[in-house]
Formats: sequence, structure tokens, C-alpha cells
Amino acid sequence: MNIKRLERFIYRIKGVNVDAVVFTDQETIDNPEFKEALQQIVNVTQLPGIIAAIAMPDIHWGYGFPIGGVGVFDTETGIISPGGIGFDINCGVRLMLTSLHEEEARPVLRKLIEEIYRSVPAGVGASGAVKINKKDLRSICIYGAQWAVDQGYGSKSDLENIEDGGKLSPADPEDVSKKAFERGLDELSTLGAGNHFIEIQKVERIFDKDTADIFGIFEGQVAVCIHCGSRGFGHQIATDYIQIMRDNLSSHNKNLPDKQLINAPFSHPIGQKYFSAMNCAANYAFANRQMISYMIQLAFHKTFPSKNMWLLYDVAHNIAKIEEYEKRKMIVHRKGATRSLGAGNHLLPQKFIETGQPVLIPGSMVSASYILVGAKKAEQISYASTAHGAGRLLGRRAALKTLNYEKLMNELKQKNIEVMSKGKRTLIEEAPAVYKDVDKVVDIVEKVGIARRVARLIPMGVVKG
Repeated sequence: MNIKRLERFIYRIKGVNVDAVVFTDQETIDNPEFKEALQQIVNVTQLPGIIAAIAMPDIHWGYGFPIGGVGVFDTETGIISPGGIGFDINCGVRLMLTSLHEEEARPVLRKLIEEIYRSVPAGVGASGAVKINKKDLRSICIYGAQWAVDQGYGSKSDLENIEDGGKLSPADPEDVSKKAFERGLDELSTLGAGNHFIEIQKVERIFDKDTADIFGIFEGQVAVCIHCGSRGFGHQIATDYIQIMRDNLSSHNKNLPDKQLINAPFSHPIGQKYFSAMNCAANYAFANRQMISYMIQLAFHKTFPSKNMWLLYDVAHNIAKIEEYEKRKMIVHRKGATRSLGAGNHLLPQKFIETGQPVLIPGSMVSASYILVGAKKAEQISYASTAHGAGRLLGRRAALKTLNYEKLMNELKQKNIEVMSKGKRTLIEEAPAVYKDVDKVVDIVEKVGIARRVARLIPMGVVKG
């Protein structure tokens, strides 16, 4: 690969239709473990209608596109690709703040973790505590988090604190398969497995006191972070449309550098149907996180009836959206990347106009997580995108081969972190050693100028599938 360093943390890799841009450090560029992921972002530069191919500092190998990848395409001449979004459509992060201080929570932390574990079904194939029918699911496809609020799961004020109000369109349930519907009926209000989690955190440090005060953040504050997505519903939609594109657009896709980059012209009926179905899955994920947060609030108030809990923000990081830059409409794929709108952007609710959009970057279950805000520079150099997490160093198979369960549990105990999980396997697969240093990732993000730190949080307790 022809790689040129432009600035300390900005690299350009020679591409085909455009060059790829990577925000990272020299260590990652030199590490052979990331060579395949870097090749993936170069592969993206070959796709029709490409405007930009960008990788974030949490880049690692994924299906087709790298995770931590942003692909920007013209809406008329470009494409839409399931590999540029991911199978877990609208996997995202939600952060709730409380009026509780760590010192108040610590004595009953185990009780709170157990209450949350009982309230939110977790694990592979977990069934939802809330039963819905096909009519409900059609409404969820269209209305997203609004449907959940209308059913009593939270308040209307929550919608202002969700990216795009928790509802994307066009979203036509007719574009979703029967099989996807069958999978979606039983998984609403569930966490799932893998890297999904619920984490009780405390605010350890504040970097920007003015913004923290506006958000209601204080040192020692207890917060709750949720990371999950559209479950089997979104996975089936991605699977269905990959097959539809293979069956119906073989000529269009015949010269792909990687068959996992299967795509449809965005303006083609199949491209439009996939976009609609993807939005249905995204709306399902928004509703799912809204309902999970409501269940957590009930568990929280059982333990702390006099304390308050409220939603700071909910962000998507596996999504494609139509956005406008320099008066040109583009379809922006963010796969393992978070939108990062700066202060004054007209897409923001009034409450975030002064600060910029809250950006949430979680770490592993031992390391820190961050609250940041979007930056105007991101709109200029990354199509308003930033990192979404720490990024993996080790695959799940490698983690199972090399890491030790007892050693991990001892590490959690030493750091005074309570944990509940369906099994040992997920904990090993998601151990801190498999992830990059989130502090380094966030440092690069801030120094490049695509988001700005507000607060650092550290884990107190974790629920995993």
C-alpha cells in the first residue's frame, strides 16, 4: 500500500477512484494485524460514486467495510452496501445520567446489578419481556422510539435526546421479509450477546466544565450506559438483502475487489428497498434501547426511589443516512462510526445547538468510557463522523484461545467491578485485552479535531449476555 503521512494522526492511502484517509497513529499503520482492515478501506475506494473513504482510530477488520469505516457516496451515481452498515443495523450507545453519587451506590451495587439483570433479558436468542404482535412490529418499523414512548416506555422529552428523534424514514414494513418479522417479534427489549452490555459507571473526571454543567454531569456521578442494536431483526434484513443483491445484481457487482462489498446502486429499486428496510431495523433498535432504558429505570427506582435518572443521548453507529455537504446530497455509510455534529448545526435539537451533539465512546468492561461533543471540524474533514469505541485488537476465537477466565475475574475484582453474565465465553471474548486503549483512541479523535472530550467515566458494574 502507498501510505503517506499528512499530519501526526492523519494518513492518506492511495486508492482507485479516491484516496482513503485514515485517522490513526503510526503504531497502527505499522502493525501487520491491521493490514487487512486498511486494505478494506482501500477496497471501498473502488466502488461506484465514491466521494470519500475514511477510517477512524478504532479501525479493525469487518465484513466488507472495516469497522470504524465511513463510506460517502453520491446519491445519484453511488451505491448502498449492507457491508458498509453491518449486520447489527443501528447498533448504538445510550447514556443515562442520575442524581446519584458513587458513594451512595457502592453499598448496594450488587443488588442493583442483579435487579437490572432480572429486568433485561440478555444472551444469545434471549426472548423479550414485552410481547408484541405483527401490527405492533409494523408500527415500530415506522415510528421507532416514538412507538415505545407512546406505549408508556419513557417520556416524549426522551425523543429530543435521541439521534434523529429515534425515527428514520423512509421505513416501509413491506420491504421487510416474513422471516425478519418472525425474528423481530420475540426480541424487543433484549440486550443480546457479544459486545453488547449494560454498564453502571461513575464520572471520574471532567474536561469541559461548562459543557458538563449544561449536560448535568458532575464528578462522582453514577451513569448507566447501554450498548445494543436491532438484534435478529436487523441481522435478517442484512442477510436477506445481501442475497437479493447477489441474485439480481450480479452484473453490477461482477468486478468487486471483495465479494463482501456486494451493493446496489442507491437509486435502483433494490437499493431503495434496502434503505427502507434498513431504516425499519434502525427504528427497531431505537425502540429496543428506549424500552431497555425504561426497564433499567424501574430497576433503579426500586433501589433508589428518591433519586432521578434521565437520558443524556442515544447515538447510532451502524447506519447509512442521506446528508448534505456543500449543497450535494450524499449517502453516508457509518460502520462502527458515530455522527459528530458541531455546535450550531441545524440538525441538532435546540438544547444541543450551543454545545454540539453529545458523542459517546465506550471502552471495555475494565477501561474508561467517554462523553464528548461533536466539532465543526468534523463536518469539514470527516463528514461529521468520529470513532464509536475502543476497537478490537483480537478476534473472538483468538481471545478464547489465549485468555484466561479466572485471571479476568480477578482483574474485575481488583478494580471493584461487579459483573453478571449468561456465561464465561462472552466475558472472555470481550475481555479488556482484546481491545485497543480507549484513552489513545479518544486522544487521536480530539487531536484530529473531530470531537472534543467532556468527561471520562469508569465502570462500576457490568451486565453482559
